[in-house]
Amino acid sequence: MRYAYAITGILLAGGTAATLALQQPVGAQVAQNAPSAMPRASAPGSFADLTERLAPSVVNISTTQTIEVQGQRRNPFAGSPFDDFFRQFGQQRGNGAPITREATSLGSGFIISTDGYVVTNNHVISSRGRNGQPGSNPVDTITVTLSDRTEYEARIVGRDPASDLAVLKIDGTDLPFVNFGDSDELRVGDWVLAIGNPFGLGGTVTAGIVSALQRTIGQGGAYDRYIQTDASINQGNSGGPMFDLSGNVVGINSAIFSPTGGNVGIGFAIPASEAWPIVQTLMRGERVQRGYLGVSIQPLGDDIADSLGLPHNRGEIVARVEPGEAAQRAGIRQGDVIVSVNGRDVTPDETLSYIVANLPVGERVPITLIRDGERIRVTATMGERPTDEELIARAQQNQQEDEGLQEPTKEDPGSDESEATMEAIGIGFQTLTPQIARQIGIPGGVRGLVVNQVDPSSDAAQKGIRRGDVVLSINRTATLQPSDAVRVITSAQRAGRGSVLLLRQRGNSIPLYVGVDIIE
Repeated sequence: MRYAYAITGILLAGGTAATLALQQPVGAQVAQNAPSAMPRASAPGSFADLTERLAPSVVNISTTQTIEVQGQRRNPFAGSPFDDFFRQFGQQRGNGAPITREATSLGSGFIISTDGYVVTNNHVISSRGRNGQPGSNPVDTITVTLSDRTEYEARIVGRDPASDLAVLKIDGTDLPFVNFGDSDELRVGDWVLAIGNPFGLGGTVTAGIVSALQRTIGQGGAYDRYIQTDASINQGNSGGPMFDLSGNVVGINSAIFSPTGGNVGIGFAIPASEAWPIVQTLMRGERVQRGYLGVSIQPLGDDIADSLGLPHNRGEIVARVEPGEAAQRAGIRQGDVIVSVNGRDVTPDETLSYIVANLPVGERVPITLIRDGERIRVTATMGERPTDEELIARAQQNQQEDEGLQEPTKEDPGSDESEATMEAIGIGFQTLTPQIARQIGIPGGVRGLVVNQVDPSSDAAQKGIRRGDVVLSINRTATLQPSDAVRVITSAQRAGRGSVLLLRQRGNSIPLYVGVDIIE
């Protein structure tokens, strides 16, 4: 079973499961993990001595969980003469109770203390849903197997889904362990060694070089910065260590780029410089704190940048501002383009999520943004990022509040204006009425224009605009009637703009900005 990060071919390298855990520091833990000096030397004639020293500290992690594989089967003969027969003999369970089975999975990890603290990936020890993706809950049992085949039952000390890290504890003494090194000292071209459990083949050693540093793989968030390597990493390697030539852990193998699920020479590891502080926090039994602005954001792609007349690949646009959070208190609004935070430019390599999440909670930071072409500076006090469960609960609450708002009542199909916008941008509009909102699943209280036709040859169609979408604003101007759309588009044409910026909502999803070319 393979677990995809995204349709681009990024896969979790954790076999059918993944592990992660951490807890209180033991003895002179910090001193034990002081990295050795990294030599600037060519590869040794053999990695055998290094492997012999490091391999005993690398472990196999196997997990079990109970999953529901099938509930009551659908009756294909409903309403037919065979209906009663199927009801009597076709059920696998007479009472319709869910059918479950025990699922197992394999991953890797490594020991970091003599008394048995083990580091791995969170996705290795997370339960799996029916779609095979990691869930929010841990697995039922975790077994850690050493290189000498000694088995230990492990417990989770701490886990952090955002960084995909976890710390486990096994009850052992005088165990072999390895130290975290300084991944900031790595250079592209340095030799690295990976040891793990690919495809359940324990104790597998591969060597390669650092292919790239600070690689983003499209996951966003606070830790989308990976070491890329050509050392062979496959499913089951997740949670295993990446070593430098001094035997220090400089990365934690986590993902692969693979159209087929096998190794194609592109693997990714979490840098030790980011992992070690999190591991220490988890070992203390604490939750990892991250800065939080309280905004939903979008990258400033070429289409959006063109519609705003801004440089490409600089900044991110705010799609939503959460009430009562740091961004709202600082005066940040929907549609603002945030270009720098705390003196650091927001770029595709330095995303807003990455910068903010790594800022201390409570710190006051300057933020530079662009609003209606004007450069504005505000100051925000960093909040603490809620847990994923809290964020989901907030989203559900926001949806309920939106559904309780007053619905628009004026009905105006705006046929003449719709024809004008079709000619200008390839989209026909009509006013969003309560009846239409119910038909297309839009929450009550949403005000805008519903798309009733799209020119299939237009840029709007290429950008994914379709019938039933609701446009809340154009060029950051609210559009309640089709005449509003005509006025804004005409203004953009007179200003020589080649595109306009639409804020589009589809169903109950978060509104997103889309830049659409004006038809010449």
